[in-house]
Order: sequence, then structure tokens, then C-alpha cells
Amino acid sequence: VQLQASGGGLVQAGGSLRLSCVASGSFRRMNTMAWYRQAPGKQRELVARKTTFSDPVYATSVKDRFSISRDISKNTMTLEMHSLRPDDTAVYYCYADGFLVGKGWSDGRAFEQWGQGTLVTVSS
Repeated sequence: VQLQASGGGLVQAGGSLRLSCVASGSFRRMNTMAWYRQAPGKQRELVARKTTFSDPVYATSVKDRFSISRDISKNTMTLEMHSLRPDDTAVYYCYADGFLVGKGWSDGRAFEQWGQGTLVTVSS
């Protein structure tokens, strides 16, 4: 399973960006897709996650500004980011977990995968 993240860039404070993540490879089903971020000198933190058939979960700092969505049929995930602030500056990573294909197309071995990260820089 491979994850490809895109959409990062430089934006002024108050602006918007849209991140995308595409999953490829052979797997039975995806359970959770999520966005994490890591700012310089800080630990990686959860930004938002969307588990199949569950409501999205957001970090308090991004709630009401960011929106996560998934297209299960296309194995894609997006993160709409609005009202960006300088403290949103970080490398954003997409994450996914789920199950590989087992015998008879049943759930096989569980997997976790990270994308390569995309840099978001918000200038003041």
C-alpha cells in the first residue's frame, strides 16, 4: 500500500489550502485515513481522522477551520484548510490503516502506512 500526499505550499495567514492523499496498491479495505502534522522541533500530532462509518475527529486547534473527507470508492482523502495561521506551519502527513487481502477476498493482515509528507507554510 502506498500513500501519495499533495497540495502543500506557501500561503498567507487567513488563506486556504487543500491537501489530497491517494492510496494505491492491493488491499481489502481501508479502515482509517488521517492527517498528521509535525512542526519544526515538535512531535507529530493528529490533525484530523476519518474512520469508515464514523464521524470525523479533529484536533481542537483546527476544529471549525479544517474539514476532512474521504472518497472510499477512489481511495482518496482531502483536507480543506481555511483561516490558516502561522502555527499551522508544518509538514503534513497522510496516514491509513486497514486490511490486506486474505483468502477468498476476506480480511487479511492488518496494515498501517504513512505518506511522504507535504509542507504547508503559513506566513504572517
